[in-house]
Amino acid sequence: MSSLVNMIKTSPADKRFPSQNQAAHCWNRYNEWVLCLKGTDGDEDACKGVRQMASSICPVEWTEKWDEERDEGKFGGIQFGGDDH
Repeated sequence: MSSLVNMIKTSPADKRFPSQNQAAHCWNRYNEWVLCLKGTDGDEDACKGVRQMASSICPVEWTEKWDEERDEGKFGGIQFGGDDH
């Protein structure tokens, strides 16, 4: 159990988001993950750490919704569908 706890990491503090409301920080981390995918030709393994930072700060409902929106081409953030470069 302690090895699992040591593996879990959260998003580091970001001075751009000093308030307790972390919605903007969440949005930014999710879009950084999409940018990582875009920069690595969709290599999810290479972007696993960035996705983890987004997942650690964002509510699951939000990331699931944004994932669905990306799949449907309706996401309002950074665009990358896997086949557009």
